[in-house]
Amino acid sequence: MISQINGGAAAAVVAAFLVFSAHLYFPTTAHLYCPATPLLQGLSDLTEPSFPFCPLTGTSTCTDHQYGCKYNPLCDDFPPDFPPPDTPALTVFCVDLNGCCDFTTVQAAVNAVPNHSRKRNVVWINKGIYFEKVTVPASKPNITFQGQGFDITAIAWNDTAKSANGTFYSASVSVFASGFVAKNISFINVAPIPRPGAVDAQAVAIRISGDQAAFWGCGFFGAQDTLHDDRGRHYFKECFIQGSIDFIFGDARSLYENCRLISIADPVPSGQRSITGSVTAHGRVSEDDNTGYSFVKCSIGGTGWIWLGRAWRPYSRVVFAYASMSDIIASEGWNDWNDPSRDQTVFYVEYKCTGDGANLADSAICSEA
Repeated sequence: MISQINGGAAAAVVAAFLVFSAHLYFPTTAHLYCPATPLLQGLSDLTEPSFPFCPLTGTSTCTDHQYGCKYNPLCDDFPPDFPPPDTPALTVFCVDLNGCCDFTTVQAAVNAVPNHSRKRNVVWINKGIYFEKVTVPASKPNITFQGQGFDITAIAWNDTAKSANGTFYSASVSVFASGFVAKNISFINVAPIPRPGAVDAQAVAIRISGDQAAFWGCGFFGAQDTLHDDRGRHYFKECFIQGSIDFIFGDARSLYENCRLISIADPVPSGQRSITGSVTAHGRVSEDDNTGYSFVKCSIGGTGWIWLGRAWRPYSRVVFAYASMSDIIASEGWNDWNDPSRDQTVFYVEYKCTGDGANLADSAICSEA
């Protein structure tokens, strides 16, 4: 079943996205990284916002960024020489909602990438919210989604576990290819925020099932099951991840560094301590599996009274090190999925964490390394 975003939902997500971007803050270095190779330097150069101004006039003979050789004023600030020509190491596929380059949808650009390409294929995505469901199949490795800022470039859709016939299929963006990279872009699921315990209301923003994926300065917005960190080795650097219940879940081996984890779980009235959400639900099924989530120098805040993690599978493994935790973290810290036998097999660690939520006094299944 293919669902569609109606006008009301579209307006709601635009308004919500503007609110998010107005209240979020990253240091100026949050979306940058140090290039280690000429290829990475080339990718980094693509993030520079200082494109030259290229005014077109009604009498211009320039054919760049026009609809059928007709002048398009929406493209005035688009450089005439973008995207750059192919090189042996790099091809750029340009996406713009206003038709100022080759593609108006992200999926069309992905479809144009050759199968089994060994070069880096950059899908350069101009600012805007792209309402579409996107899949990067396993046959298209080495793709980069290059946005212009996680607060001004986003891919959004509104499937739920019910509409998509399963939580795993509800993702707005699904990545099955290896070597995927995303920079300065947000992934959003705009399905209604479910009440705790709601049936088939899970709504994934992105599913990452390919190996060796990396995300720099990205946003992940949803409620229950926002980020399906499914399988493979993944790296998240200075990202913003929002959700309510199990909003980072799966069985990947992933490192989260300097990320902001924001709970939108139901607020808890003063004096009450009822659990309304959880950050992680890791799915390690065997002690022989080399999977787990590591959060290093991350911060946790927002609303609710939440656990750091729930033992979705018997050998769930999650580590928080040098994290800053607000008082929304329940004093017991973790939950065994109501299966006391899992207390003997899970691996949950808090190491040198700070803040009012870092109190280990009531934790029965956490070890402080």
